[in-house]
Amino acid sequence: MRYLTLLFFCWSLTSVSQVVNVETLRKASDSAKWTGSVSLDLSLIKNKNDIFRIANKAHIQYNDKTNLWLFVNDLNLQKIEGNSLVNRGTQHLRYNRKVSSRIKWEAFVQAQYDAISEIDFRGLLGTGPRFKLSEHENYRFYLGTLIMYEYEKASNVISDRVQKDVRGSAYLSFSMYPTETISIISTSYYQPRIDAFSDYRFSSNTALLFEVFKNLAFKTNFNYFYDAFPVSSSIPKTQFELTNGLLYSF
Repeated sequence: MRYLTLLFFCWSLTSVSQVVNVETLRKASDSAKWTGSVSLDLSLIKNKNDIFRIANKAHIQYNDKTNLWLFVNDLNLQKIEGNSLVNRGTQHLRYNRKVSSRIKWEAFVQAQYDAISEIDFRGLLGTGPRFKLSEHENYRFYLGTLIMYEYEKASNVISDRVQKDVRGSAYLSFSMYPTETISIISTSYYQPRIDAFSDYRFSSNTALLFEVFKNLAFKTNFNYFYDAFPVSSSIPKTQFELTNGLLYSF
């Protein structure tokens, strides 16, 4: 129940993919060093409209108790009558090195694009410590304090718009298992520009899982994202996503 890895199907309200929440992807393992999941969805629908959708998700993790490598690939394209409703992609690679029982050092690199948010390319490179705040098996709390470099190029609708910034990236994460059949995982990120704290991003992801049968659970996931200064004034500062679905673990 605690280490669910494969998303079978879901339905969502709106789309947001600005910050990768790797906390929901970390998988503890007592024996297996390699874990992960891969999925590919293709849809072609013809009714009053022509609807096309392709989604690819891959998550691969290597963990030998001292070193952890985590790779995430997430691509999503949805079109109706040739117009994109969603067109985004993210690749994220993260490395953890155990320093002590309560401290790990993290480093990550990320590349992404999001046509709806007018982001042609955004590259991130960051590093910093991760602290374990609780030793309790059923209630785990973590704090991360990282520094990252960001390169962002806007899409062609905004000519020559390139930003190069240094941002902080602080996150608070917790995993709670009040019963054998219920899991709650939540992470909140705060990412301000170091030279202008009024320019910040805040995101929060919370997942609630109920075990239905052995290895099968119902999941509700809520993503919230706020950007104080989006690429253009036409992009909403606040975006959110509500997803429900079934998860199978193995």
